[in-house]
Amino acid sequence: MTDTNSAIDAMKTRTWPFFLLTLGFTLIVQSPAVLARYGVLHGEVNDFMGLVALGALGPMIVGLLLSRSPRGGARAVMRSLLAWQVAPYWYPVAIFGLAGVYIVGRGTYGLFVSTDLPWLYPPSKPEYVIAMFMFPFVEEIGWRGYALPRLQLRYGALTASLLLGIGWALWHTMMFLVSSSSPLVFLVGCVNIVVGAFAFTWLYNRTQGSLLLALLLHMGAHIHNPSHAVPDITPLLVQTVALAVVMAVLVVVDRRAWSQPLPALPGERPAL
Repeated sequence: MTDTNSAIDAMKTRTWPFFLLTLGFTLIVQSPAVLARYGVLHGEVNDFMGLVALGALGPMIVGLLLSRSPRGGARAVMRSLLAWQVAPYWYPVAIFGLAGVYIVGRGTYGLFVSTDLPWLYPPSKPEYVIAMFMFPFVEEIGWRGYALPRLQLRYGALTASLLLGIGWALWHTMMFLVSSSSPLVFLVGCVNIVVGAFAFTWLYNRTQGSLLLALLLHMGAHIHNPSHAVPDITPLLVQTVALAVVMAVLVVVDRRAWSQPLPALPGERPAL
């Protein structure tokens, strides 16, 4: 029991360094691209896209470096990527759930406003396809593999989701700047990310801490990504509002997923 309590205490003390180092690493590495975008640094943005990609590795690098536990923290985080033994219905929920939320939101929006918005926004460029495979892997090892279980142990699922969502949104700031996003796009995008963090927590808890399912949910966010419609902000707004409504309902009706955090090291599979 003493060893278990020590491991849990160790997990609790390592949340703020993760956010500080992850945000700092990405800020430093992606700054040249942002400075080039706004003419402060000589050169084209594309000259620095390699650094942008490197900065995206921040959550994974920092999460693995900070992972420490008597049971092998880094290995445990990676093992959770192999936690595939969940009920089969969770796989389509993870991969297509966010698209389904948008379709319902788009249909509801169409009942009140005459619109020709597409029903889905699949990846339409090679770089979008690459992002669909790259970003879920390098991000989720940090956000859900390292940070979420520690935050839940200290704050509970709801507060952990909010804190993680805010950190996650701040981490995307440099990418918003690189793409010259308007203040409105930045605001809606950040709200979308924060709301999305609750969806990730819900699925993570409902699948007994499966990082694999969190990764698939993130991949689903790229399979259908309404931010590709920017500068038209409407699809992203529809997605954000619809997801917020769904998550509010789940907070009310599925209390079990939010009231019982997972008291285990990443990679273990306690019963929910």
